[in-house]
Amino acid sequence: MDWNKLISDKRLGLEKYHDPQQHIRSDFQRDFDRLIFSSPFRRLQNKTQVFPLPGSVFVHNRLTHSLEVSSVGRSMANEVRNVLTERHKDKAWAGKLLHIGDIVATACLSHDLGNPPFGHNGENTIASFFTEGAGQPLKEKLGSRLWTDLTNFEGNANSFRLLTHRFEGRREGGFAMTYSALASVVKYPHSSMLAGAKGKFGYFATEEDIYLRVADELGIPQLEHGRHARHPLVYLMEAADDICYQIMDIEDAHKLKILGIEDVKHLLLGYFDAPQREHIQESMKRLDDPNEQVGYLRSKVIGTLVGACSREFSDHEREILAGDYCGSLVGNVEPRVRDAYAACSALAVEKIYNAPQVIDIEIAGNRIITCLMENLVEAVVSPERAYSRLLLAKVPQQYDVRSADLGTRLQAVVDHVSAMTDVYALDLYRKLNGHSLPAV
Repeated sequence: MDWNKLISDKRLGLEKYHDPQQHIRSDFQRDFDRLIFSSPFRRLQNKTQVFPLPGSVFVHNRLTHSLEVSSVGRSMANEVRNVLTERHKDKAWAGKLLHIGDIVATACLSHDLGNPPFGHNGENTIASFFTEGAGQPLKEKLGSRLWTDLTNFEGNANSFRLLTHRFEGRREGGFAMTYSALASVVKYPHSSMLAGAKGKFGYFATEEDIYLRVADELGIPQLEHGRHARHPLVYLMEAADDICYQIMDIEDAHKLKILGIEDVKHLLLGYFDAPQREHIQESMKRLDDPNEQVGYLRSKVIGTLVGACSREFSDHEREILAGDYCGSLVGNVEPRVRDAYAACSALAVEKIYNAPQVIDIEIAGNRIITCLMENLVEAVVSPERAYSRLLLAKVPQQYDVRSADLGTRLQAVVDHVSAMTDVYALDLYRKLNGHSLPAV
């Protein structure tokens, strides 16, 4: 791969109207702004990240998480940009590298757009509806590819669909994003047929042609067995996400008193050598508030990880461009930082992701999403029934639940449910079960 092709401002759906003129905002800045003002992005404010949406203690939701990932991703990309522009300064296309920060920031903003309500468990709940729930009998009525997409439902693939699919009444090309921004979102550049045991893939069958068009335009090669190389900037987006969810989950856990201050200090000081630890501990003596101490530590750790990951990317640019780089940036940084991150991951699994309030939201979310899927799928399978007509009348027009094709109708149900906020899903669940009525 080469940067001259990888950085392209051609827009999906607007290829015939490509405008080469220079404007105050670059096309990549327009991508970023377009997402900020979009409805799917605003809806993230009412979607669970890990902990239940805040009561008296504010914790992260999908929106605040995405904004922080974008900030970290831009910083990391700008560090990489500084190295690469110097390295390639004699190339005619070197000026394109100045756009790396905007492309990565946009990819970071959009990386969670396709995630359903109630955290990551929402993905498993949609998939399990088809593998072990009321959706099982539909297997005989669907093609193998669509069935594999549904039974491995993946938020990453759904984000790509949300950005590119032409929903009812919308324009060609979905968000009409630049090719580079779209490619930088696809962490798993293969179909669900290659999802493997982890169930990870990058695009549904309905968007495969779009992905292949983007990959061909950007010169992203196919490796083996239908897998493509990643767009290099995916590594920076992924690293920013890894950094933010891991470190910010620890800060949230401290605020919710799941982790004590000494546990957090022990974990986060592990990122630094002895002189750095001594300096940081001395600085923390000026802070009396434990939350401020954790915030200070968090900022130092994120800065360390950003520097380590940007160096890892720059040092291995050749392998990344060749499609030969293995693993993630965070997983390949220097041993002290890598081991400290692994320690945070292990503790998060032990004490955070299995905390009672996290399990409670997953149990409730499972029941809510399962109920919604059961009712909506039954409605599109048997649309002639009176109750089905009532229920389908509530589905927004953009979802094609009245298509002549059953597979399209089922995909529309998944689109609708996955787009819901926690609050909307709960409200609809209560109404369907007669627990809530409009004011009369």
